[in-house]
Amino acid sequence: MVNTLELVLLLLAAAVLVVGLFRSINLPPVLGYLLVGAAVGPHALNLMEDSTGARHLAEFGVVFLMFSIGLEFSLPRLVAMKRIVFGLGAAQVTGSIALVMLIGWALGLSLLTSFALGSILTMSSTAILSKLLTDRMELESRHGREVIGVLLFQDIAVVPLLILIPALSQPGDALLATLSVAAIKAAAMLALVLVFGQRLMRAWFTLVARRRSGELFMLNVLLITLGLAWLSELVGLSLALGAFLAGMLISETEYRYQVEEDIKPFRDVLLGLFFVTVGMFLDVGEILLHLPAVLGMVAALLVFKLLVAGGASRLFGGTPGTAMRTGLWLCAGGEFGFVLLSQIDGLDLLPPVLLQVTVAALVLSMLVAPLIVQVSDKLVMRFVASEWLMRSMELTRVAAQSLNTTGHIVICGYGRSGQHLARFFEQEGISYVALDLDPERVREAGAAGDTVVYGDAARHETLQAAGVMRASAVVVSFSGVDAALRVIHHVQAIRPDLPVVARAVDEAEMTKLSDAGAAEVVTEAFEGSIMLASHALALIGVPLNRVLRRIREIRRQRYALMQGLFHGADDAPDGPESQQSRLHSVVIPPGAGSVGQTIGDMDFPVLNVTVSVVRRRNIRGLSPGPETEIQAGDVVVLLGVPGNLELAEQRLMQGV
Repeated sequence: MVNTLELVLLLLAAAVLVVGLFRSINLPPVLGYLLVGAAVGPHALNLMEDSTGARHLAEFGVVFLMFSIGLEFSLPRLVAMKRIVFGLGAAQVTGSIALVMLIGWALGLSLLTSFALGSILTMSSTAILSKLLTDRMELESRHGREVIGVLLFQDIAVVPLLILIPALSQPGDALLATLSVAAIKAAAMLALVLVFGQRLMRAWFTLVARRRSGELFMLNVLLITLGLAWLSELVGLSLALGAFLAGMLISETEYRYQVEEDIKPFRDVLLGLFFVTVGMFLDVGEILLHLPAVLGMVAALLVFKLLVAGGASRLFGGTPGTAMRTGLWLCAGGEFGFVLLSQIDGLDLLPPVLLQVTVAALVLSMLVAPLIVQVSDKLVMRFVASEWLMRSMELTRVAAQSLNTTGHIVICGYGRSGQHLARFFEQEGISYVALDLDPERVREAGAAGDTVVYGDAARHETLQAAGVMRASAVVVSFSGVDAALRVIHHVQAIRPDLPVVARAVDEAEMTKLSDAGAAEVVTEAFEGSIMLASHALALIGVPLNRVLRRIREIRRQRYALMQGLFHGADDAPDGPESQQSRLHSVVIPPGAGSVGQTIGDMDFPVLNVTVSVVRRRNIRGLSPGPETEIQAGDVVVLLGVPGNLELAEQRLMQGV
């Protein structure tokens, strides 16, 4: 047995290694914590002789988790989504619990055990699914809204379930009285929060914030969170309920976002410890002994939750395709199942074997959740006949908008950035076709005359319908790097010579998009710093013309494509700009003399011509070096005056 310090160091080292590994392979870190707990638990290395202290500390992880849920609780948001949250969400939760209770009764389990098991299994992973929706740019899709609405209801439902399950475990003759007292206490606390709490909390936080002390503000957040959790436990309710109410109190104040940032380190660390203690439940030997039961529960969990969530979606007006997508997204288990399981474990509601099977089934289902999401579209297209018709209608609408256009720009995403781009193009007389996944935004903008249609720009067929083969450029206006990479990949496959301009948040994203083949990447951090510097210089008295000149110089150095302009048919051949440097794209055909030679071999400096960009299916360099080898199919962008550009093109075609 190891001492306390050695145990802490061992847990930290194991958590860092395992969680780091899980993040690198895009798996949720909660699974890493569970594996660490299983390894140090009594059924494996048995390094924790008395886990009571660790479990008490881990309870604070649940406290801060529920506090975060309370912070995200928004009455206006609930009102706006009330049909999905309290309709579809309630149907999914109650339907799943009822189905598990029915199956449990048929298998000889008690109603209370079946209810507890149903409550555990009905939950889905908010952390995994919300991230996947964001990465796949599907938050505003129909199934995305349904998934978020159901997850929101599940988060809220955890609170009454944490009260209800312990109350139901009381003896039968005291059950009604226990439930009534618990309901009255919870209602009284909720009423107190809604009627008086928010005004008092806003005034108190304002008083604390005026002291301008980060340390004091942090201490105050901890005091409010743990204080209300303690009061909740004092009146016979759970710590989690008090923390949830504390989050609700702060959620409607202007201090919500600062509090959320301050509390996050405590929440993440303690919640990690909580999942370590849950992992200590796992008995690998017992699970292997009952492996058929584990696999059977995983299969039943996925199938029955798919049927319940999909059926509820259909009941509330979802199309067959939307219903199946919603069911596939929600069919796996979630982290709140472990929260409920930790509370139930102390009540001895689940037999030890069933407890092991349930924990293992939850872990396995969360492991396969991203895989199910990844193949969800293929499954829908395979099993929902009407989805082909819906997809065809969507593509027809996209194609109808782009049918009579050529040389247009395809805008991927019609949010704020996309709409500003469209206005700019309209003023220049440039046609565009915009693709967006928010049906309300598409309807509103389309009614106003904007050329925007509903369609997923990250799909190969949607880009083709938008007229990529006839377009002059593609602009990715959203900041999701994964979806942007898919757009670039499809454009490269359809038409490698078509330039793609993408948006990135920082330098890391810029590198990914550039390597994927984007002709240019505009980073928010870089452009923001330029504008901050320009305003600061202007305010301290630097002449405006000098500021503008400096901005142009910086941008020319950063964006190679801004070092010249492409020549157009409308440019006057004998105008004053006819002998200025310009950009010229040369497509290298198979058999060209330069194929297999390097840029250095071409000796372009003798012609006063430089190579700005070399674009290739999967390789791109803003400043290619002399060692860059030219290949068939490359697009070589040259910078120079017209006469020299002609000589350089001849050299590329004939070789040296």
